[in-house]
Amino acid sequence: MHTYLARRSAKGPMLPRTLQLAFAVGLFSCLIMGGPNAVVGTAGAATAAPRAAAKGAHKTASLAHAYLMRGLMNVFSLGMDQLAVLIARNGIEAAVHNHAEADAVVGEIAARYSAGDRGPIILIGHSLGADAVMTMAQSLDRVGIPVALVVPFDGTDSFAASKNVACVLNITQSSFNYMRSGSGFHGELTNVNVSGEPGIDHFTIDKSPRLQALVMKSVLQAASAQSCRPSVEAAVPRAAAPLRRRSLEDLTY
Repeated sequence: MHTYLARRSAKGPMLPRTLQLAFAVGLFSCLIMGGPNAVVGTAGAATAAPRAAAKGAHKTASLAHAYLMRGLMNVFSLGMDQLAVLIARNGIEAAVHNHAEADAVVGEIAARYSAGDRGPIILIGHSLGADAVMTMAQSLDRVGIPVALVVPFDGTDSFAASKNVACVLNITQSSFNYMRSGSGFHGELTNVNVSGEPGIDHFTIDKSPRLQALVMKSVLQAASAQSCRPSVEAAVPRAAAPLRRRSLEDLTY
């Protein structure tokens, strides 16, 4: 930089000192910003470090992932968005999708699993999204991928829990959509009927703070392997798990 200014002085009039200073500062900034270790602003630095740490942790450890599926028209299941925020606040990766994207999400899960990411898989859905998470678990079973926890909120039908699932927590306000044990299922299956709860209907069930707290307890336990430890193949064949029917008062959280 000093050489450049000296050459300018030899060829013609020297730039005013203020312009020299501005030029020098600008050139120095460009060299820094364009280098391999670019300087970021204070706000950027505050977020860049955690992101870099999370990226590095992802390479060395298998982290839990939660996939939340909305129902019809993508507008009646905003409880999935609320839950995703709560889950993310607890350090668990959470993504919200429409039920129509179920096949694509299964493909994403399979790709991550094939790449070596063996963290607990958590599936949560409302309405048609509840149907989707049950069939997604079945699809993952066909390719040998275990699922730690499936939480359907008031699906439109009854589905069989596949053998790759460790826990099913079905929250409903009807009896026609109770989930049942499928062939080879050895996990824990719980149907929670909240039909007597004030203010609970098909459109509010996923937004209930009490029910979200119940789900969060199961999510945290599954993510930390305190419960719901999935296994594709059971070491000792056992009879299918019994169907549990409970009311909200029977559960603690």
